[in-house]
Amino acid sequence: MEDITATAGRDTSHASRISSDLRKQLTSGAFQAGDRLPSENALAKQYSVSRTVVREAIAILRADGLVQARKGAGVFALEARREEESPFKDLKTERISSVIELLELRTVFEVEAAALAAARRSAAQIEAILEAHNQVRSCLANGAPTRDADFGLHLAIAQATQNRRFPEFLQLIRSGIIPRGELQGAAPGSRPKDYNLHLQEEHARIVDAIIEGDADAAREHMRAHLRGSLERYKALLRSRTLPMDDVVTSS
Repeated sequence: MEDITATAGRDTSHASRISSDLRKQLTSGAFQAGDRLPSENALAKQYSVSRTVVREAIAILRADGLVQARKGAGVFALEARREEESPFKDLKTERISSVIELLELRTVFEVEAAALAAARRSAAQIEAILEAHNQVRSCLANGAPTRDADFGLHLAIAQATQNRRFPEFLQLIRSGIIPRGELQGAAPGSRPKDYNLHLQEEHARIVDAIIEGDADAAREHMRAHLRGSLERYKALLRSRTLPMDDVVTSS
């Protein structure tokens, strides 16, 4: 029987692909403000995916402020903001310094999100967090890219805050959350296996604290996790021959 976490991981990837395609259509003018998007069934047939995947893709577009769902009427295009008005669109993720800037912001934001999730999470949200955690573990075990699965875990935690602005903000900065493949050799003597094990341990501590309802522990483990990522990126930055003005000084 196929691993359910592998299937879920593919669903997340399909949702990202579909939302990206629809986003291009919305921002290019293929859909004007007020236009109704094709139905869930139509989109599911068009992209050869389930309606659940379509709903996830639409949720991403809603978080980006590109569409609006009207009960009983469908999903409608909103007026797309001009590119220069959209925050975080100037992120250059090929520059490690830009990633460091974003990680510093995420540390402030996600540390408290983890604490709130521990205090407010529902039983269903615990299940969602566990499923997302298992997706990351499955990707690591199979040597598959972890970007979508890792984002799914952080998004599930943000959703468990019971504050819709947390997942909305995380979706906003999603474009700047890049794969961690380069980090696997960032520190002298580091090996991919060591890095993967370390990542799993960091995630497990956060997830366990949220399940136990321990807000203080969730806060500290998320801080340690993001601080670890920040230090690994800084190590990678130092290992490269970059101009000094490309280095971000932490506060």
